[in-house]
Order: sequence, then structure tokens, then C-alpha cells
Amino acid sequence: MHPHAALITRFYDAFARRDAAGMAACYHSQVRFSDPAFPDLRGPEAAAMWAMLVTRGKDLKVIASDIHADDSSGKAHWDAHYTFSQTGRKVLNRIDARFKFADGLIIEHIDHFSFARWSRQALGLPGLLLGHTGFLQRKVQAKAAAGLKAWRAQNT
Repeated sequence: MHPHAALITRFYDAFARRDAAGMAACYHSQVRFSDPAFPDLRGPEAAAMWAMLVTRGKDLKVIASDIHADDSSGKAHWDAHYTFSQTGRKVLNRIDARFKFADGLIIEHIDHFSFARWSRQALGLPGLLLGHTGFLQRKVQAKAAAGLKAWRAQNT
């Protein structure tokens, strides 16, 4: 197994154990993370986001698969099963991740998933009706950013 594939595997193994420190240890100090809810997190913000999610995700189950990497880039698929705390609705989010590496660590991590599919599951009717709109995605991003800011203020 390529060392970067092993690194991605360690990251998801830590995630499955809800080990935020183990996840953060896989990240370069200058890491950039992006997904539809958190479009631009850098450095400690990315590690804090994972810490917040694993702390709050009481029934979170993560399954990673199809992990591949070479000297410069990597990819993985992962499924997240959890209850969205704001609505109590069950979610199965199917995510494709892309990675870049520097100094033997993850320097860039970009997760892709269908925001419309996620919002239908997590938000119900509002997600069904508005999940394809930038309006709802921006609203979710703003709420996610505020939640992360508040969590960091209490936990760092």
C-alpha cells in the first residue's frame, strides 16, 4: 500500500473511532478542507470541524472504501450514517473525497456530495423543495460556520 493510501486509511480509521486528535494528526498544519457545508476551512479550523462533528455525532458511523493514492494525490469514498441533530432525521451521506499531500501529510481534502440529496434527508420537505438552490446551501453554510465558531470558542 502506498504510504499516502495508508495515511488516508489512518484518517478514516480515526474518524470511525471518533478520534479527532488522530484525524488531525493526518493533516498538515496548512491543510485546506472544503465540502458543500464548509466550503473553505484552513489549518486548525479543519481539525476543529472534525472534532465538533465526532463529538456531536452520537450515532455517527463512518465506512471508508476505494482508497487510492500516489505521491501527490489520493481519493476515497466514504459513507456517513448519522442522525441530523437539528431535525432528528436519519442521514446516509455518500461522499467522494480527493486529497493532496505535502510533507507526508494531507494538505488538501475536498469532499464532494450531493447537497440536494443530503438536504432532502436531513431537512425533509424544505430540503426537498429548496435543496437544489444556492439559497438553502448558503443558509446551511452560514449556520455551519456559526456553529463551528461557537464550538471553537467553547472548546479551544
